[in-house]
Amino acid sequence: MTQTLDPPTTHRWDDVPTQFVESGGYRYAYRRSGPRGGTPLVLCLRFRGTIDHWDPAFLDVLSAGRDVVVFDNRGLNLTSGEPARTVEAMADGVHDVLDGLGFDQADLLGWSLGGLVAQAAAFARPGRVRRLVVAGSTSGGVPGQPEPAPEVWQVAGRGANTDEDFLHLFFPRTPAGRTAGLASLRRLDRRLSTSGATASPEAVQAQLAAIAALGEGFWPRLPELTIPVLVANGAHDVMIDAYATYAVSKRLPNARAVIFSDAGHGFLFQHAEEFGADVLRFLG
Repeated sequence: MTQTLDPPTTHRWDDVPTQFVESGGYRYAYRRSGPRGGTPLVLCLRFRGTIDHWDPAFLDVLSAGRDVVVFDNRGLNLTSGEPARTVEAMADGVHDVLDGLGFDQADLLGWSLGGLVAQAAAFARPGRVRRLVVAGSTSGGVPGQPEPAPEVWQVAGRGANTDEDFLHLFFPRTPAGRTAGLASLRRLDRRLSTSGATASPEAVQAQLAAIAALGEGFWPRLPELTIPVLVANGAHDVMIDAYATYAVSKRLPNARAVIFSDAGHGFLFQHAEEFGADVLRFLG
C-alpha cells in the first residue's frame, strides 16, 4: 500500500526534459542539467533502476555545481536495443553516451550495480574518466564480504516492488529511516506516476546475468585504478554490505571513504544534501 506524506517540494529535475542521442548503434535516452563548461558528471544506474529512479533532491544538489547527465543504458526503458548482459557491455553504453554527447572526459558516479559499471568504464578507457564515485557498491570479489540475507534477493527479484519492499532494501528500520525513505519515494512519484518507467523482465534477467558473470570482479585490478575515487555507503546496507566500501578503499591507491552510520543502501537519497555536498567537494 502506498503511504502518503505532505506534498514534497518541487525540484528542478522534475522538469528536466528527456532527450535522445544516437551513438554506437543505439538510441540513448538521457537528461542533462547544470552549468556547462566544466567536466560533466555522468550517473550510472542501480539494478532495476531507470532514468526516473534518481531522486530529484539528490540531482538538484549535484547539478547546482556540475553539468549532470543521467541516462538509460542499452535495452533499458527508453533506450533502444537488446539489454546488455555483462558489466563490460554496460560500460560500453557509458562510453557511447560520452561519445554521443561529445565528452572527451567525464567524472562518473555509479550506484549499486552502476558502481560496477562505472569501474568497468574507467578500466576500459584509462584517462577518459577523471574522477570516480562508487556509491553503495563493491568491486566484486572482495575477500570476506558478507553475503546479503536470502530474503534480500527474494524481495529485490519480485515482479513489482511496493513501498515496503523499497524501504526494506534501501533504508534502515528506524523511524527516521522510514520517514526519509517515504519522502524519497514520494519525490520519485512525480516522474513515475506519469511514466510508469520500469526495467523489463528481459532487462532484469540481463542484469542478473551480468552480476552472476562477475566472478572475481575488479578486486585484483583495483591497484591499477590510480585516479581519485570516492567510495561511500550506509552502515546498514542489506544489499551490499558496507564492509566492501572499507575494503575497496584500502586497496585503491587514491581513495577516500564515507560511511553514513544511520543509513542503508539508499543513503544518497536519505542524505541527499550531505552526500551531494561530499560529491561536489570531492569532484572539485
